[in-house]
Amino acid sequence: MKRPIRFALFGNVYQPRKAAPMQQLLDALRQHEAEVLIDTAFHRFLTEELRLSVPTATCIEGNDFEADYVLSVGGDGTFLEAARRVAEKEIPILGINMGRLGFLSDFTPDDVDLAIRQICEGRIRSEARSVLELQYSEGQPAGHPYALNEVAVLKRDNSSMISIRVDINGEYLTTYQADGLILNTPTGSTGYALSVGGPIMHPGSATLGLVPVAPHSLNVRPVTLDDDMEVTLTVESRSHNFLVAIDGRSESCREGVRLLIRRAPFHVFVLKRPESSFFGTLRTKLMWGSDARDKSPLPEPSRDGKE
Repeated sequence: MKRPIRFALFGNVYQPRKAAPMQQLLDALRQHEAEVLIDTAFHRFLTEELRLSVPTATCIEGNDFEADYVLSVGGDGTFLEAARRVAEKEIPILGINMGRLGFLSDFTPDDVDLAIRQICEGRIRSEARSVLELQYSEGQPAGHPYALNEVAVLKRDNSSMISIRVDINGEYLTTYQADGLILNTPTGSTGYALSVGGPIMHPGSATLGLVPVAPHSLNVRPVTLDDDMEVTLTVESRSHNFLVAIDGRSESCREGVRLLIRRAPFHVFVLKRPESSFFGTLRTKLMWGSDARDKSPLPEPSRDGKE
């Protein structure tokens, strides 16, 4: 007898107005006789605050769980937290966007039945996304050492700019005088890095971005690297400390500690609609190439090149 599909469910606990789509999702899981694992805090939110009818489920905490798929219900922040909880397990993650942009999530609350059905029928598409691993020359990061989006070093509080020496595969590149420096994956190229002028990278490209934050020199621009390169950062600061942000989770680091950043030995798998594309997502979610002066959509070019 074939065992039921096991779903681990993570969600945003600050969205009380999302009761209807959440109940729809829970009903879809029940209809497909799925085995459900729910993050303890999210389970409490569903049952005590939203007062939903939750199917029999196992509550989970931390990373000690096994599942066939992970469902992330929320925005990109919720998705990144789910990716952190999955870590090396390489469990595919399906994002249901209940936030604003939701660039990582390919499904909306109206799509929950479709999403579960496509998974159960094996029609879902999976994309492998590269991950960064951070190591310190002394000690280890206090939190999770892996980043799906980016690792950033930033000045702390209102201190003056910091100096960031960059070595790539042991070869000196330059020393940035800036408010910070971002090392991002292709997935992270549409996040923080994009907001400070970094290039957009296709998620399937084997690349990394090196993007300065408010550099002192105008002749400093973002650099694209092969993702098999190792980057070492050495930071100097007048306050003798700085911030390290791993997918937005910040911790303080003291001057003199070197940061080694490399590609992690595993991937995060993101579930997508069979018909979706990265370029289509750019157009619809980032309004890529749109002109506010033109209210009519651009015509799709014909395959023979004629209008």
